[in-house]
Amino acid sequence: MARLLAGPAHEADAPIAGIIGTCPAMQDVYRLTRRVARSNASVLLLGETGTGKECIATAIHQLSNRAAGPFVKVNCGALSESLLESELFGHVRGAFTGAVANRTGRFEAAHTGSLFLDEINSTTQHLQVKLLRVLQEREFERVGDTQTIRVDTRVIAASNRDLMAEVAAERFREDLYWRLNVVPIYLPPLRERREDVPDLVSHFLNYYSEVNDRFVVHIQKEALQALQDYHWPGNVRELQNYVERAVVMAEGDELTIELLPDVVLGRERPRTVQIRGADVETLVFELVQQGLHSSSPHEDDLHGKIVSRVERELITQVMLSCSNVQTKAAARLGINRNTLHKKLKEYNLDA
Repeated sequence: MARLLAGPAHEADAPIAGIIGTCPAMQDVYRLTRRVARSNASVLLLGETGTGKECIATAIHQLSNRAAGPFVKVNCGALSESLLESELFGHVRGAFTGAVANRTGRFEAAHTGSLFLDEINSTTQHLQVKLLRVLQEREFERVGDTQTIRVDTRVIAASNRDLMAEVAAERFREDLYWRLNVVPIYLPPLRERREDVPDLVSHFLNYYSEVNDRFVVHIQKEALQALQDYHWPGNVRELQNYVERAVVMAEGDELTIELLPDVVLGRERPRTVQIRGADVETLVFELVQQGLHSSSPHEDDLHGKIVSRVERELITQVMLSCSNVQTKAAARLGINRNTLHKKLKEYNLDA
């Protein structure tokens, strides 16, 4: 159901097929996407969850001279370190328990094409070293093998975290950051481009009406206003979810305000987790004071400490509220279980 919306006169600024939005911030995204697609440079896509990083990665590949080659996607946050290493680089028979046959990794599978590494911030230091080498030397070895394999694979990485803060917190290698960050593209959150909401709603109405054999093609003025006023913490993905739900539940051909969830209408607070015993403002104040009294205060290091402290407190409280059931806690935090497991180890909470 991808469609090309009417956009600016200049082709470089015009929307890309399959991506909805004509606001100035998205025009910048289109311009950068088209420009970088013609090169072989690594690209780093930055933005909150649900802002469309995978769509832009796909567009970069399709607009490049590698379009005829494979486009391979890997979610780095969805796999443990050992599984991700095997997934990326492959393995030989007998490399570890369960390795009953040789396996081609994603870097090989994407040879002459593009490899999209989503949630690159969730990789371990060990894997970051191997990623740095393949980016620099274009070569690697399969797990359990000594034979060097050379590949011609373009890497497009994405992160929903501030990687410079991760570098400051020593969770991400600085040399890998600069190798990936040749051309950064920032995807704005939906709350910063509310003028695109009507086009997005229209697109999702048409799409979900077709796939669900419905005919919801109109939207009530009050409903559209409510959608434009909402702050969208889940971005386009959250909007897509609410429109699909409305299409399924609608009895007529119009999306009315009664079909929207209470959180959009302001009748219910967003489902966030409160940090008990140490609110965010207190934590920030304490850490700022620590930085002011430090012999060598460093802004990036202070930012990293704030993020780590708040994140640790948040995970602790969610785990307690979920009786230490990781699957429930991960769902409540909006991350996958493997990412949560890594965070628990990182903050020594796994016990």
